[in-house]
Amino acid sequence: MKNLKTRLKQGETLTGCWLNLGSSVTAEIVGLSGFDWVLIDLEHGAGESKDLLFQLQALTHTPAAAVVRVESFERQRLHRVLDLGAEGIMCPRINNVAEAQAVVDGLFYPPEGVRGVAKMVRATNFGTRFSEYRETAKDNLLGIVQIETPGALDCLDGIAALEGVDVLFIGPADLSMALGIFGQFDHPTFKDAIRDTVNAAKKAGKATGILLFDPADFPTYHEMGIQLIACGADATFVAQGARQTADKLNSFISKPLNRT
Repeated sequence: MKNLKTRLKQGETLTGCWLNLGSSVTAEIVGLSGFDWVLIDLEHGAGESKDLLFQLQALTHTPAAAVVRVESFERQRLHRVLDLGAEGIMCPRINNVAEAQAVVDGLFYPPEGVRGVAKMVRATNFGTRFSEYRETAKDNLLGIVQIETPGALDCLDGIAALEGVDVLFIGPADLSMALGIFGQFDHPTFKDAIRDTVNAAKKAGKATGILLFDPADFPTYHEMGIQLIACGADATFVAQGARQTADKLNSFISKPLNRT
């Protein structure tokens, strides 16, 4: 484990990005690039469950901690991902306290939760570290719920108060869409939602996270007290790099050749 939970509690700001290509190669490349954490996206990413294991294996020997965004808070979905060795879970579109509680319950074995027990899994070194893994799960596994709906905004204090919810993570695209102001991140309603989320997290001693579309926005949100900040994705990095190189090469085509 790479201590994301401990570092957040100590007040550190941790940077990360998305992995949405489903590729173990780009996972390793990004994991070695300097981020504190990466998020393997099973909600919108191109990869499927069969690709997850290889991405987690590729990230093991990089400095970046591996968080996985699942598609739902179903117990079986959560413990399947955790058994493979994810260090944290992000669950999208949480609407109320009950749904957030379902996420927390899925993180931990009984009596703290309802996670199914399997010893011979990657997370426990295939049985050799099961007792240690179980005893340290509450200290190590990061529980992240996404604040993306008006329903979630209506019960921020209740969600933040749950033991096991460590981060309230703002999904700006979905949240602005749900508020009827899609992409208007300077809109007062959106800014109020950000402040309310940060304040609820602070009151409960929890962290707040957000996905940025432009790294230049980092100071704005960091100054608001947001600690877990992501920007970009492996697909974005590949696409941008490819376009920049192609544009550079193509720029020479229009220039006359100097044949002297």
